[in-house]
Amino acid sequence: MLIEVVKSKIHRVTVTQADLNYIGSITIDEDLMDAANIIANEKVDIVNNNNGERFSTYVIKGERGSGVVCLNGAAARKVQPGDIVIIMSYAMMDFEEARNFKPSVIFPDTKTNKLIK
Repeated sequence: MLIEVVKSKIHRVTVTQADLNYIGSITIDEDLMDAANIIANEKVDIVNNNNGERFSTYVIKGERGSGVVCLNGAAARKVQPGDIVIIMSYAMMDFEEARNFKPSVIFPDTKTNKLIK
């Protein structure tokens, strides 16, 4: 049996931009992507702590070290710059493998979106 489990989580990061006219997706600082084990084009769920919105999109690389977290396209209507969001991705795995699996979870500084060392 396969089950879906959380693979990666960027916990409480601040939205820096919302670009309604971009084709779609979420742009994330590549440093955050690497630390959370998220890759470009990976499907993610976004939870907006400010308004309760929950939605799915895919990831595109943002400039490394920039702290960018930008919701693009229709998703831009679900956030405002300054909102705090949680970004999660999932993986399918065997039930027994999932018992011992440890997701990559990071807690960036919500003021700068930089990794806390």
